[in-house]
Amino acid sequence: MKCTQYYPVIQTNDVAATKAFYVDHFRFNVSFDADWYCHLQSSEDPSVNIAILQCDHDTIPEQARGRVGGLILNFEVEDVDAEFERAQATGLPILKPLTDEAFGQRHYITRDPNGVLIDVIKPIPPVGAYVDQYAAEALPA
Repeated sequence: MKCTQYYPVIQTNDVAATKAFYVDHFRFNVSFDADWYCHLQSSEDPSVNIAILQCDHDTIPEQARGRVGGLILNFEVEDVDAEFERAQATGLPILKPLTDEAFGQRHYITRDPNGVLIDVIKPIPPVGAYVDQYAAEALPA
């Protein structure tokens, strides 16, 4: 399979509020907008996309309709400290404060209106045994 694009689709009861959340807090632009579905594209990188879909829409098989559960969206950024300060200033819920992890991440976690977790990450050099768990070409510098 040759994939031409990949993006998550978040099922929700409130497409408008979810759209506003990602536009307001994560700098997405709307590239398609209907009351039941919208497609968002990062204003900073057009290859980063998210879609939002009304959870009971006919395009979803009946047995799969509903709210999102068990999903974490990772946004890898250049300056996680600045993003953390911005998140705090705008009142986003901070579920995990800015933390350096031995496995090679500096990150914080917030959530969207649907309970989808959002992990904002900057790769950092791992320490200890974690170094050996990376492929050489994937080791954060």
